[in-house]
Amino acid sequence: MNDSRSMRWWGVITLFVIVAISYVDRINISVLITDRDFLSHIGLTADDRTRQGLLATAFMVGYGVSSLVLTPFCAALFGVRRSLIGGLLLWGVVTFLSPAMSSYGLLLASRILLGVSEGPLFSLAGSYIKAHFESRENGKPNSLVNMGTGVGLAVGYPLVGYLVAGHDWETSFHVLGLINVLLGIPLVWAFVRMPKVETGMPKPQSLGQAVAQVGTIVRGAMHTRYLWLITILTAAFLSYLWGSSNWLPAYLKESRGFSMREMGWLASLPQYASVAAVFVGGMIIDRIARRQVPLIFVFGSLGVAAAVWLAIHMEDRYAAAYCLIAANFCWGLMSPAIPSTVQYCARPEHIASAYGVVNGAGSLVAGFMPAIMGAVIGALSARGGVGAGFFAGFAALIGTQVVVMLCGIILWVRERNATQKS
Repeated sequence: MNDSRSMRWWGVITLFVIVAISYVDRINISVLITDRDFLSHIGLTADDRTRQGLLATAFMVGYGVSSLVLTPFCAALFGVRRSLIGGLLLWGVVTFLSPAMSSYGLLLASRILLGVSEGPLFSLAGSYIKAHFESRENGKPNSLVNMGTGVGLAVGYPLVGYLVAGHDWETSFHVLGLINVLLGIPLVWAFVRMPKVETGMPKPQSLGQAVAQVGTIVRGAMHTRYLWLITILTAAFLSYLWGSSNWLPAYLKESRGFSMREMGWLASLPQYASVAAVFVGGMIIDRIARRQVPLIFVFGSLGVAAAVWLAIHMEDRYAAAYCLIAANFCWGLMSPAIPSTVQYCARPEHIASAYGVVNGAGSLVAGFMPAIMGAVIGALSARGGVGAGFFAGFAALIGTQVVVMLCGIILWVRERNATQKS
């Protein structure tokens, strides 16, 4: 029994590594758009902010659609382990071959395909945790998996910056593609083990049975409590992540005047703050009453909004960077509360599909944030200079936190009322 309990944590650690790897893949474009050789290769100019932002949005569109559509098939037909191995192989190959995409349109298509291959990842991780951990103890495993987000961003910015500055932009794609295949797949093969019955349903014996089972899973997932409220909250929550992470390197380099190497390590500091905060958030979830968990969204979003407001008003560039570190810490506190809430509200056999809806729909909406910010930055930069453009673009992030706060309040009120009635 002790071996089994130990092995389940090795699976969580593996999922943490896989999430970290995936986030390095996702944000390498945000560093590369500061490199003129890369922009020239795909036919973009340095001031074409909207199309630069669309490269990140393209990934998120593929990611969101995949999370919604492919997740139930992965859960019913392939299972967690095989789905993870197949995903790692596909997104490793796509990343490695990306330099061969010699036009903007082809690279855009490759980003969509990368998003499709990574779409089911968090839903599969949620299924693994639901299968191995009780609701009262899922805060720490959820927080550890979600820490992969911050670690991936923290490692990714300086790693891609180093590869670009020390070698060339093509090398960054090749190295990341090899990491996916040579590190990710062996870890999943060795440590991710699921119970014999993963979804609470018999293993489908044919494609027809799998399709029917998918329909049952999806219908059940749609009855998850607070599903659409959690989805709206997730969309706003992820909008901050994708807006800030994709424009942070350009903001530091072009608006605040840091060099490429300075930008790399400064951009990583907010991500380390997120990692620490995700761990703290998981510990908090395991120590407070279930009905109080939504308050994490309320206070966390207030902290993010206040810190971003201070960052864009600071004259000193290092003080602005410190404020962004604080913003990411407050954001990280909320991160494990989302999968924990979905796991609490959904039935075990519906958890992958329910989280697929939440993460997929939320990612689809949030995926437009880099393009929206790019359009705002470009338009305002043309009128008032680069500083004014980035000021307006980052100010839009504050609005996302207002939505998170309102959803958190509604969740808290509903949970409190449900507890009082019972």
